[in-house]
Amino acid sequence: MGAARSPCPRPGGMVGGLSRPLSALLHPGIQPARQLKPGLAETVYDLAIIGAGVMGLFTADFACRRGARVLLLDEWRLGDPRAASFSLTRSIRNDYLDPVYARLAFEARKLWLDFQRETGESFLIECGCLNLAKASITPDLSATYAEDSYRVLAGLHLKTEAFDRDGLRARFPQFDVDLGRLDVEAGFLHVPPITAALLARLRATGVAVAENTTVNRINHRQGRIAIDTNSGERLAERLVLTAGLGTNALLAKIDGCDLRLPLRPDRPSESKYLIPPPAKRAMFTPSRLPVFAYLDVGIYGHPMLEGKTPGVKIGYYNPPDVRTQVTSITSVQSFVEECMPELKDARVVDVEGADQCSYDLVADDNFILGPIPGLPGGAVGTGWRGTGYKFAPLIGRTLMELALETRTVEDISRFAPERFEVSRAG
Repeated sequence: MGAARSPCPRPGGMVGGLSRPLSALLHPGIQPARQLKPGLAETVYDLAIIGAGVMGLFTADFACRRGARVLLLDEWRLGDPRAASFSLTRSIRNDYLDPVYARLAFEARKLWLDFQRETGESFLIECGCLNLAKASITPDLSATYAEDSYRVLAGLHLKTEAFDRDGLRARFPQFDVDLGRLDVEAGFLHVPPITAALLARLRATGVAVAENTTVNRINHRQGRIAIDTNSGERLAERLVLTAGLGTNALLAKIDGCDLRLPLRPDRPSESKYLIPPPAKRAMFTPSRLPVFAYLDVGIYGHPMLEGKTPGVKIGYYNPPDVRTQVTSITSVQSFVEECMPELKDARVVDVEGADQCSYDLVADDNFILGPIPGLPGGAVGTGWRGTGYKFAPLIGRTLMELALETRTVEDISRFAPERFEVSRAG
């Protein structure tokens, strides 16, 4: 890709146009909520949440708004770089092939806008999401993800724009493709200020936090949920699990719960930051470049935030919910060569850690969200398929409703954990 590939930056080193080390941008140095001291805790919490990624944090936030006493537990520290939730950027878009997910994504966007307004932070970059197609790569343009998702959005009366080659050249000259379909009310989320705002709100409301905490056993006893940990027993009226790929390990520790979920991990095949020459960088910022995707061939990308991200982020992945085809696009570089020639002279560095994205894939390719069979007062959310971050406030509100209220705003029957067969020992 033009210039030779640059080595990965040293831990804590600076890359691209960043003014601070990448590690500092990924993990803001904010103190979380009140820490629990080791030993037995006499408090009975209204809600205990195991898993303090973005889903757990939003669940805690919504529970606090209801006046609940909340305990948040995690086996790592909050904001740990190994956790999938704590990255630099995540897409927020509505353009799904399934209208259920498209509508839920749009509802989640409303909650993001509410959260942004309440916190006074600017973390939702509304630059749109442009789905691409090129006849030399996917000859039947009418059957591409761009066209199919465009029809779904139009059917839901969401804002869209359609571009042919000439229209794209005029509006988005960064691309050399034949077709573009823009999801207008889309863009990406700048994650560090979201994490900081959530932790600050939880700290202000007095949420109890137990970091670096190992759960040994969970059982329902005398109408309450007892959580045995390496720092003592905790008691709660209700329990929510938001532990990602660690969910099955926790389910196995619940007395009387036979549920095991068909989860498997995955990551993009390749994920890169492309750093344009200084004279070109303006054309790759959100004011001129949208989030973009060519999902038929497994490509997605984000514009660069000057001083906040190293460059244009492009990932190559063949997700299970997209009809990927065998084409000439086999890497980030091949996509740039054929579809984004203005980036041929960009410097390339690897995307590392949580910013690379990680996926907890589900056998039937649907979220897992609902009550835990065998544990009264328990609920679980997992299986976000690498697309979950944009849904986080909606998921958090729903998990709070499952735990503390009698019904959920959204119909989540499709996502019920009990849809999977329960295997019984012996």
